[in-house]
Amino acid sequence: MKIYETAVKNPVGTSLIFIGVVLIGLLFYRQLPIDLYPNIDLNIVSVMTSYSGAGAQDVEANVTRPLEDVLNTTEKLKEITSQSRDGLSMIMLEFDFGTDMDAVMNDVRDKVSLISGFLPDGTEDPMILKFSSDMIPVVVLSATAEESAGALYKILDEQVANPLNRISGVGTVSVGGAPQREIQVNVVPAKLEAYNMSLEQIAQVIAAENLNVPAGNFDIGSQTYMLRLEGEFKNSRDLNNIVVGNSMGRPVYLRDVATVSDTLESRVQENYTNGRRSASIIVQKQSGANTVAIADAVKAELPGL
Repeated sequence: MKIYETAVKNPVGTSLIFIGVVLIGLLFYRQLPIDLYPNIDLNIVSVMTSYSGAGAQDVEANVTRPLEDVLNTTEKLKEITSQSRDGLSMIMLEFDFGTDMDAVMNDVRDKVSLISGFLPDGTEDPMILKFSSDMIPVVVLSATAEESAGALYKILDEQVANPLNRISGVGTVSVGGAPQREIQVNVVPAKLEAYNMSLEQIAQVIAAENLNVPAGNFDIGSQTYMLRLEGEFKNSRDLNNIVVGNSMGRPVYLRDVATVSDTLESRVQENYTNGRRSASIIVQKQSGANTVAIADAVKAELPGL
């Protein structure tokens, strides 16, 4: 009863306490994150591996099955499913509800790293993804182009995606539906046979030539300068002059056995906005970030891009 008695005898102090509680509540209320969905882990992990140039059967036999055999031993695994396509292996791992997904991710990474060295040459490092509500896009933008359709991906990546990535709370910004630049080397089989060369030999030479190599450093006074040998191709014409072999004591250039074309990759995704072909910019947030604040920040940034 003393608490009530004290409160009644000191109305001013009691009022100040209540006002303080209300003000603190309002302050923290404004700082509460707002989201469309609660932060939920879906207990699903995906392992995707790219194997360029391989057919679905080769991907199944040489990539998917070895990975499945290793991942089958993961603890608390409920179900494992896989799909093999031309150049791509996808494995889905579903775990029991309540499983510690952070521990699962570490376990999956360890198992994948053990088998990665035994996968075929040309296989990219497996990409491991954990599905959660944070992967749902916060903002999806659409862009069209009339005169610069071929350069749309580069424009959006450099002038839109990069600035949006710097907004606080933004996790990733990806561009879809716009084909990227692609340098195609079309080898003539008859010429390869005439020079007694293989397709693998051509690929290895191109990969070895298209590199920037560190060359150490040197000191001038108190300054240290890094040296680097730049070998990456500046344009597609540079490839024509690569020496890919020799025949009867004479060098064989790439132009002797293949044609090089500077073009765009084949579209793997078609986007349309109001009946016109377009590209999409997908913005995803960081875990725990305020969805409304990020959406407002993205909208505020767009006029200046």
